[in-house]
Amino acid sequence: MGERGRVVAAEEEGGPVSPGFVRNQASKDRSARFTLAHAFSCAWSGVVVSVRTQRNMKIHLAAAAVAVAAGLVLGIDAVSWAVVTLCIAAVVSAECLNTALESVVDLVSPEYHELAGRAKDAAAGAVLVLAAASVAVAAFVFVPRLAALLAP
Repeated sequence: MGERGRVVAAEEEGGPVSPGFVRNQASKDRSARFTLAHAFSCAWSGVVVSVRTQRNMKIHLAAAAVAVAAGLVLGIDAVSWAVVTLCIAAVVSAECLNTALESVVDLVSPEYHELAGRAKDAAAGAVLVLAAASVAVAAFVFVPRLAALLAP
């Protein structure tokens, strides 16, 4: 029996539902407990899946590590830290959303379809825009400090 079959069987028997189940109206109607801890666990699982399966997420995390290291070495101020942190969070969040959208598109359109391609391209484009804006922010934050450090 596949994962979906086990979840349906567990729901029908009123038993515990696997941690990866999709909450549906039937589970809500029988007042199944879906704790805040479980919700955070599901959310964290989504981040982990994105990191494990998406090459670009790994690239974004490497860039984030470089930005944090540069911030520490260059001693950036609190406002700069806030901006860098928001850029990192925005790009990572966008990549998670892109991963989710690609997964849903693959689920509903397993064969090639032009609209599916457009949806995936648009989501990837959103990540690209945020990543490019983050590079611009990095230039504003780090280049003046690097220039001052390297000046005679």
